[in-house]
Amino acid sequence: MTRAEFMGRLRRGLVGMPTAAAAEIASDYEMHFEDGAAAGRTEAEVAAALGDPDRLARELRAEAGARRWDQEKNPSAAAAAVFAVLGLGAIDILILLPILMGVIGALFGFFMAAIGLFIGGGAVMVAGPFAGFPGGPLAAILGGLGLMAGATAIGALTAVATILLVNATVWYARLHYRLLKPALEPQAQA
Repeated sequence: MTRAEFMGRLRRGLVGMPTAAAAEIASDYEMHFEDGAAAGRTEAEVAAALGDPDRLARELRAEAGARRWDQEKNPSAAAAAVFAVLGLGAIDILILLPILMGVIGALFGFFMAAIGLFIGGGAVMVAGPFAGFPGGPLAAILGGLGLMAGATAIGALTAVATILLVNATVWYARLHYRLLKPALEPQAQA
């Protein structure tokens, strides 16, 4: 594989990353080719030592997604981290995706239940005193507040569980990368 082919595939794999980060990564790999040429190695030798550019791009995207999640802790960063991890390979997707979809579905269900319970509690609190709520107006207001507090607790626990899920996914990506790294190092030294 030539330098141009390697760099083209690497750049295509980095599409979607922040432009500055992708440019910095590409510059680093260009330097590998320049250093290899200075050492008398052919472009094909350097490309072979660097490994598959598509796999390399997926690993770099996963690491960038993990770093973004560590820094930002928002839904967008969480989605980027999860999708970057899923992009590491088809085998990983076959193992991880069914588990993630089940857990994400359950978390979404709890989130929707919390929203419904919160709205129901608000309705009881506002309309209960006028609708003849058993126990009188004070019981309606306190009952509505209790439902809303319960919904808030469910929502908070769901948010904590979601953060733990994203952290576990990022941990999995880092573990995955660490397991691959020793296998790639002998190629880089060859």
